[in-house]
Amino acid sequence: MSGQATPEGGPVPDATDLDEVVGICRGLLRMDTSNPGRLERPAAEYVADLLTEAGWPVTVLAAEEGRTNVVVCIPGRQPKLDPLLVHCHLDVVPVDERRWTVDPFGGEERDGCLWGRGAVDMKDMAAMMLASARHYGRTGDSPARDVVMAFLADEEMGGNLGAGHLVRSHPSLIGGCTVAIGEVGGFSVPVGDGRRIYLVETAEKGVAWIRLTAAGAGGHASMIHGDNPITRIAHAIRRLEDGGRFQLTTGTERFLDVIAEARETPTDVRDAEAVRHLLDSLGPVSRMLHASLRHTYNATIVNAGFKENVVPSTADALIDARFLPGLEQDFRQEVERLLDGSGVQWEFERWLPAVAMANTSRALKDPVFTAIERALRTEDPTAVSTPYTLSAGTDAKSFAKLGMACYGFTPLRLPPDFDFSAQFHADDERVPIDALRFGARVLKAFLDAY
Repeated sequence: MSGQATPEGGPVPDATDLDEVVGICRGLLRMDTSNPGRLERPAAEYVADLLTEAGWPVTVLAAEEGRTNVVVCIPGRQPKLDPLLVHCHLDVVPVDERRWTVDPFGGEERDGCLWGRGAVDMKDMAAMMLASARHYGRTGDSPARDVVMAFLADEEMGGNLGAGHLVRSHPSLIGGCTVAIGEVGGFSVPVGDGRRIYLVETAEKGVAWIRLTAAGAGGHASMIHGDNPITRIAHAIRRLEDGGRFQLTTGTERFLDVIAEARETPTDVRDAEAVRHLLDSLGPVSRMLHASLRHTYNATIVNAGFKENVVPSTADALIDARFLPGLEQDFRQEVERLLDGSGVQWEFERWLPAVAMANTSRALKDPVFTAIERALRTEDPTAVSTPYTLSAGTDAKSFAKLGMACYGFTPLRLPPDFDFSAQFHADDERVPIDALRFGARVLKAFLDAY
């Protein structure tokens, strides 16, 4: 470690309270940790220096050179309680700088936001964690129980060199943790009259990458071809993308009930059209929420052809499919049904299981969920929380293998017109500064009480 936490182009955070979260986040945003392409080591060194400066001994791990992870344990007031894992990832997805209106690695402040790749995914949470850890180190205060904080590499490529490495090779560092707190939850959604509901992830969909392949005779493109493999692939893709059907999991049914009550809109949650209208009333975030109601299929890569006037003899495509928790067998059957008779061959190229908290159906009475809601109400007295199912995947998939109950809780009170879900992996990614400060205070309130 360098001994001084100075990110390139940014000052050492020197605030004396949790508001230093802004300076810490700015420092992290000024580091290009794109994955693939860059290494997490500079950001990990910055994290380790900030923790060491506050008096905490850190453990630094790397599955490969430069792919660096940092783990720290903060002792709690009640050591007999099971320790809590709080985790974030330091890598980000790459950018196309031509499509940004600011320097994506400048950490620029504009219009009340911090702009930069990773602002919501998820260097904001890393900054909140660091602000809390530094507060405990400086003041001598303690969280309720031992808190293990993990700052991880490689989440954007599946986590093999980060959370996966920690689980496989260093499980003793997180031994005894029965609950894990991570990303994509705790953000606010307006429900009218100035009221907000906070979505807390208690489940996430599984991932299945499906490889489609088709073969045909090929030949000159001026002729009629009844067995064009590109056409077959296109038809198969359309079958999949149009074929997912409305389905409810127990956790999602409870989520819809809470939303309907908050919106004061009586809704039959088993009526697909009624549910569509209910979610649409929440604004842009509905795009993400609709995906929790069905298995989804999206073509992401198509390979075919080599010359403009030649019909190729082969074509293939990759489908990124996401399946609902508890419905793995149903998903397999749906894929078989949709591709039967399509004229393409297919196989699962990658499979990551869905994650569901063991007691999702009772989430509102769960002690972790209760502590989350109480923490939110320290800053937003009218806050209402609800469990929900995340359509994407996180490092929770690794930690669930150790039997941990995993929650997405990166608290952010957002402006009503802020399109949160659109920030992920997007151009001009940004996080409101007031939301960042709110998050630091709420996270610490949760750690103090749970």
